Amino acid sequence: MLVLSRKEGEKLVIGDNIVITVNRIAGNRVAIGIEAPREVSIVRGELDQRDSVDRASKGKAGAPNSAMLDHDIAVAGQAER
Repeated sequence: MLVLSRKEGEKLVIGDNIVITVNRIAGNRVAIGIEAPREVSIVRGELDQRDSVDRASKGKAGAPNSAMLDHDIAVAGQAER
């Protein structure tokens, strides 16, 4: 894992077409903006389908269902577009 420090307003560029911008830092919270092509899936870690499948296969409750994941992915994709 590469760990970088960034200040508010600074950007990270991944590949040729993904840009991550640090929008706001307040206490222990950081707001970031992500610019990426529509075909790139961007999902919060706790909603990642792979993690959900792992939790479900271990019998832990609370794993989000597929419909919820699809909804969250669609809403996240509309935020900056």
